[in-house]
Parts: sequence; C-alpha cells; structure tokens
Amino acid sequence: MLKIAVVFGTRPEAIKMAPLINELKKQNAWETRVIVSGQHREMLDQVLRIFKIKPDCDLQVMRAQQSLSEITIRVLEGLNTVFRKWRPDLVLVHGDTTTALAGALAGFYWKIPIGHVEAGLRTPTIWNPFPEEANRRLIDVLSSLYFAPTERAAENLRGEGIEPGQVFVTGNTVIDALLSVVREDYLFRDPILQQLDLSKPLLIVTAHRRENWGDPLRTVCQALLAIGERCRCEIVVAMHRNPVLQEIFLGLLGQAPHIKLIEAPDYLEFANLLAKSTLLLTDSGGLQEEAPALGKPVLVLREVTERPEGVEAGTVKLVGTEKETIISSVCSLLEDKGLYAKMSKAQNPYGDGSAARRIRQIIEEKYR
Repeated sequence: MLKIAVVFGTRPEAIKMAPLINELKKQNAWETRVIVSGQHREMLDQVLRIFKIKPDCDLQVMRAQQSLSEITIRVLEGLNTVFRKWRPDLVLVHGDTTTALAGALAGFYWKIPIGHVEAGLRTPTIWNPFPEEANRRLIDVLSSLYFAPTERAAENLRGEGIEPGQVFVTGNTVIDALLSVVREDYLFRDPILQQLDLSKPLLIVTAHRRENWGDPLRTVCQALLAIGERCRCEIVVAMHRNPVLQEIFLGLLGQAPHIKLIEAPDYLEFANLLAKSTLLLTDSGGLQEEAPALGKPVLVLREVTERPEGVEAGTVKLVGTEKETIISSVCSLLEDKGLYAKMSKAQNPYGDGSAARRIRQIIEEKYR
C-alpha cells in the first residue's frame, strides 16, 4: 500500500491542499495521512472544518511571538517522531511556508521523496518576499516531484536543472478550492458585512507581508483614507490576526467613516466576500490567483511578484506601497469602465479547477 504524508500548517496551505487531500482519499489502495504543524492555529482550524478534514497528527507548534527558527525546530522534531513510527513513501508539501520547508527537510533526512505542490514560483531575490522566496527555492532543491501551477513556473524549474520528467504543469489547486465554496445565494454571517451597500463598488483590502510591516503599511492606510474621501465606494479591510498589523490598522483607520475593519474571516466567508467585490488591493500571493478566477482585478501592494503570469495576462497590476500610486490605481479602476473591463475579463492563467485531480493521476502513474 502506497503511504502518503500531506504536511501543512497555515491557512493558505490548508486551502490549497484540501482539494488534493480529498482527491487522494478517493484512492482506497493508498494510505493518506494528514499531518498539520499548527503554524497558524485558529485560521488553520477554520479551513479544516470547512473542508471536513480531520488531521491524523497535529504537531501543535504554535507559540506566542515565536521566531522562524523556533517554528522550524518544532516542526522538524515533530515530524522526526512521526516518521520514526510511520514512514511514508511520499511527503507532499505546499508552497513556501516555514512548515513546508521543515516538512521537506524532515522527509529528506529520512530519505523519503518529496512532492512539491505549487513548485517553481520565483522572484529575482531570495529576500523578497521574506522568508517565502528562500523557502520555496530550498524546497525545490530537496524535491523529487514538482507540481507547477503554470508553464512559466515549470520553465523556471527546468532552467534550474530539474529533469523535465519530474516537472508537471497542473494548474493551481487554489482554484479548485475557491470554485467549490462560492455560492451566489451566500449570506454573510458577520454583522458588519451584512450592512454593506452592494450597490456601491466594493474594495477589499488585505496586507500581511513582513516587508510591508511598519511604514509601508502606514502609507497604505493613508492611501485608503484618501480613496474613501474621493471615491463613492465601500472599503473593507480584512485584518490579519497578527497584533503588529492590527495595531496599525486600528490606529489609523479605526475612526474612518468610509472604511470597515473586520477580523480576517474564515475561508467560506472571505471567498464569498471576494465574489461580491469590485476589486482587490492586497500583498497576498494566493489572492493573485483566486480573484481573477472570479473576474476581480487585483492591485498588488508589492514591487515584485512570483506570479508574473497574472501581470502578463492583465488580471494583476503591481502598485507597490507608494501612496499616490495606490490612490490613482484604485480610483482609475473605479472610475474608468473600459479599464476595469479589460482587467476583469482577462483570462485567468492559473487553471480551471482540476489541478488536484491531475496531481492524483500523476502520482498514480509514477507509483503504479
């Protein structure tokens, strides 16, 4: 019996791995075990409940204000204990988190093949985004199977010397997850969201990247204040649970009449909020893939992106964190119907919702 360990620990990983876990469990001849680190706790548990996934093992590494080194150590030690008792034939990790890197490293130490879901994303420097860019590069050094979301990502891997027969273009599993939860008749549970005037344009804002902590995030907040005064729109800021970020949002935007601050909703609530939005302002990676699947333009609060396909397709625009650039970019989309239509109707390059099935079929073929 083929034994597969699926290792993840954060909310984005859980969202993107959920469709794959459900696909793998369709194969009764395999033993698929879900191992979570708990790198995110409440946000991770929300996603597990939505997709009805029960972990086989929870490493429970979460501690208040822990460092990246501490997370890495705890995940490595936890997986070492698991693999000593139950040694899988394949370890699947996702993306670029500290849990994913530690999972790949633990598998490598036990000489277990690693499959990297969402492999091959790259920016020009390992310092941006930090630490994600270094994490995904290191994971790809350790991996044996590479499930690239796009042909560009696959080209990156082949250009780094990865054997072409190990690289597979599958699309991104985040599209599988998104399309499975969006409903036209969805009713918000959050009282603040229930009060939205959806006859007005709706701007959704998220920001959490470490490189945007401090002054860059303060500048983003100043831009939002100006947009709220200039444009007749609803602005919803979905605040990350990190208190460092919430302090800035609440301090600068807490009294703004045009801006609604909410705790980061669970995945079901946020996916349907995104579906009802007009456009998205974010520094997230995954949302650059999700929003275009729903026809929503994305303005990215970063100078570079590891997802250039969206920029090239016209679904995504890099705006950085300079105040006037953010204001002009948002207001142009809200005021220029032609510009908005061009971005919202551009083809999403990140897949058709069948990535998890393709990955399962590839594993079946490789381990037949």
